[in-house]
Amino acid sequence: MNKIWRSNAVDIRPYIEVSKPRIVVVLVITAICSLLGATRFDSTPSIPWDVSLWQIGFIVLAGALASMGSSALNHYYDRDIDKLMVRTSKRPIPGSKLSAKTVLMYGLALSITSVIIAWLTLNPVATFMIALGIFFYVIIYTVWLKRTNSLNIVIGGFAGSAASMAGWATATGTIDLTGFLVGWLVFMWTPPHFWCLAIKTREEYASVNVPMLPVLIGNQRTAKYIFINTAILLPFSLSLYFFGLGLLYITIALGSGLLMLVYHYKLTKNPTPEFAWKAYKVTAPYLVIIFIAVAVDALFYYRI
Repeated sequence: MNKIWRSNAVDIRPYIEVSKPRIVVVLVITAICSLLGATRFDSTPSIPWDVSLWQIGFIVLAGALASMGSSALNHYYDRDIDKLMVRTSKRPIPGSKLSAKTVLMYGLALSITSVIIAWLTLNPVATFMIALGIFFYVIIYTVWLKRTNSLNIVIGGFAGSAASMAGWATATGTIDLTGFLVGWLVFMWTPPHFWCLAIKTREEYASVNVPMLPVLIGNQRTAKYIFINTAILLPFSLSLYFFGLGLLYITIALGSGLLMLVYHYKLTKNPTPEFAWKAYKVTAPYLVIIFIAVAVDALFYYRI
């Protein structure tokens, strides 16, 4: 009986893999933290973290499904180049763990379900931002820009910003200037972070004619762009103090931003795949750290 059950059981591991769970976790954290941070801007006088479990639960559910669905559609569309690159050749479609049609149906079902759930449980602005995030990642980045333009990851990075803005809109019902700028942190962080990975995997991207920046201009110049982008990100993150965030936030933003800046400066001196990979891993937690700072800042708010 046990053998029969095991033979009929569905292996969920390939479905988890096409869902890119690490990206799901990061985007859900940014959405929740934006939701909590936005509570201080929702009413006068503001009450920090005055949200219901209903709001938190459904922004997590809708956001997670949106991220999982768009990631699966990314796997579906990139199946032709995934089989040619060592890093991606064992993914579920090229590795024959799931059929392309199955991944397509899975991605579409999750993406559509996420928008329906958001519409029924959140508000129109939050729903729009979730739908926009799916559109940017699947259509703008994956289908249009990834294979045609070196600005692919720059413009495509707005998909991550949409998750933050959806969280903000869940609390406030709108996207004010502060909510937009908080979401823009994701947009600013994505290119220097991803370009580090692109340096590491430059030869593989070149082999399938994907115009990532290091493929077009080399590691040295890409490292300079990474450093310049981070040098812009740091003062931008600190400027949010003037739009209502507090001292706890800018203290954490300063520390984490300086760490990124140091590693990306070192990358300009040593633009090798090995150091780029190290910089990628060291600076990866930045986004989670700074959004946790946004949330906690609302709870322990202090300004000079």
